[in-house]
Amino acid sequence: MERKFDVIVVGELNIDLILNKIEGFPEVGKEILADEMTLTLGSSSAICASNLSSLGLKVAFIGKLGNDIFGEFIIKSLEEKGVDTSLIIIDNKLKTGATVALSYDEDRAMVTHQGAMSHLGIHNIDEAQLKQAKHLHFSSYFFQPGFKNSLDLLFKKAKNTGMTTSLDVQWDPSEKWDLDLKKVLPLVDVFIPNEIELQKLTRQANLDLAINSVQNKYTIVKCGNKGSILSYNNKKIKKEAFLNENVVDTIGAGDSFNAGYISKFVKGKSPEECQMFGNLIGAISTTKAGGTGAFKDIKNTMKIAKDKFNYTT
Repeated sequence: MERKFDVIVVGELNIDLILNKIEGFPEVGKEILADEMTLTLGSSSAICASNLSSLGLKVAFIGKLGNDIFGEFIIKSLEEKGVDTSLIIIDNKLKTGATVALSYDEDRAMVTHQGAMSHLGIHNIDEAQLKQAKHLHFSSYFFQPGFKNSLDLLFKKAKNTGMTTSLDVQWDPSEKWDLDLKKVLPLVDVFIPNEIELQKLTRQANLDLAINSVQNKYTIVKCGNKGSILSYNNKKIKKEAFLNENVVDTIGAGDSFNAGYISKFVKGKSPEECQMFGNLIGAISTTKAGGTGAFKDIKNTMKIAKDKFNYTT
């Protein structure tokens, strides 16, 4: 059966209000200034979907929004990047989520109102929807309580339709890290945590022990400006980052890495090529504000890759 989409992304949807060039850090009872402000598409899942589409893939999104101005902004932003939004649920009783991000060089602090994203669950997704795509990507487990203790059921549905799968759990605001990896990871083809998240999830003292404790087809660990580590077939392959000397912000860089890796994975490229392209797309993300600002289309992306990072295919 021919699939309509290359990838279906299931996950959270919110806007990002990003503040850059901030004079210090906020204190209760005091006010500080930020010289720059950007309102953009937010959420790990949406940034990944948008950038996958910009890289030339056919992408659809399953998520939940409120019927409000933020929801309209998100739909418009996704559609402008070519993402199919027909599977997104609009709920008149809910508000669309929002994140205020304070950006400091290569780090940031964020406050998120979950809104409608916390009401999406396994009951909203059926196999008929998933059959339309080759690959399922899920992100931000801890921001979506509707999938608590049932994430494995989503991946089982995907596997029943013949899809490949990928997972990026993201940060746990409660810092409990109560996801049963032994139940979920056997159903995941590509596991894409960052180094801190992996250590928290596995409760291991260092990164090597954390990687060794994960039994998965492909585990790719994002290490920021140190690059990434790919683990498969009892091998660990470290690739250095493409360094941007003029980082605007790192919002969405990890999600852009996901898009780069998955875009090659669904085309059957080698794990090493997927890793290299993930590093590249993550670096390109830091050249503009927000997670999607640097990505217009594949031609423009590859021009940035060549001009700024001396990368050619």
